[in-house]
Amino acid sequence: MEDDKPMAKFQAGAVTCAVWQNRVNIDGRTTTILKATVGRRYQDREGIWQTSQSFSRNEVPMAIHVLQKAFELMLEKTPEQEIREATDEAAGRPGQARAWHEDPKVRI
Repeated sequence: MEDDKPMAKFQAGAVTCAVWQNRVNIDGRTTTILKATVGRRYQDREGIWQTSQSFSRNEVPMAIHVLQKAFELMLEKTPEQEIREATDEAAGRPGQARAWHEDPKVRI
C-alpha cells in the first residue's frame, strides 16, 4: 500500500472496510489502482484489541454493506482517469479511455 492511511474507511458495527490507493506501472505509465481491505475488530479474553478477517452470520451483512460502499467509491473515476480521458479527447482520440464496465478484461 502506498500510504499508511487509507483514502476512505467505511464502518458498520465492528466491521470496517478501508480503500487504499496503490501506484503501479502499467506499460510504462504510472497509474492508481484502488484496493479494499475488510476486517473486524474485537477484544480477546485478555482485553487486547485484535483484528480478524472472519465474520459471524450476523456480521456478514455488515461486511457486505461496507464492501458495497467501497465498491461504489471505486466506480468513481480517479483523477488520473479524468486527466487521461481529457488528454485523449484533446488529441483527437475520443473513447480511448473506457469505463470499467466496457473493458473486456473486467469480470463481474
